[in-house]
Amino acid sequence: MPKEKKLMVNAIKDGTVIDHIPAKHLFKVISILGLDKIKTTITFGTNLESDKLGKKAIIKISEVFFEDQDINKIALITQEAQLNIIKNYEVVEKKPVRIPDFVVGIAKCVNPKCITNNENMLTRFTIVDKKDIALKCEYCEKITDKEHIKILKN
Repeated sequence: MPKEKKLMVNAIKDGTVIDHIPAKHLFKVISILGLDKIKTTITFGTNLESDKLGKKAIIKISEVFFEDQDINKIALITQEAQLNIIKNYEVVEKKPVRIPDFVVGIAKCVNPKCITNNENMLTRFTIVDKKDIALKCEYCEKITDKEHIKILKN
């Protein structure tokens, strides 16, 4: 018997939907995008059934459209996510999340002696391994692997 489809999170008229987020990463994605500062309606659901992921999360942000570089920061957390642009209740564009070549000001350097941990300055990393996610600090050259990435609070 085929699975019955049902809408788990209300539709939005215009805005952005970030879908296929592994449930355990929802709040990291919210943090990385600074969604706590957005004044429009934000709806999210977590632990939703997903054939692909088992349990997934979804975020819907009314009247907000992100730049690709902002959305691609999500790739530090998960490469499964997909961005859907909604206009007049219709998906007008689907974009997969892509790993950027570098990131600025969103992750903490793991080296406690790094200047970025001791001075008031933005962190800067080059992505040196896009498959397994590894960041190289541009100041101290320390490599941070995916398990040790700490997202800075906005």
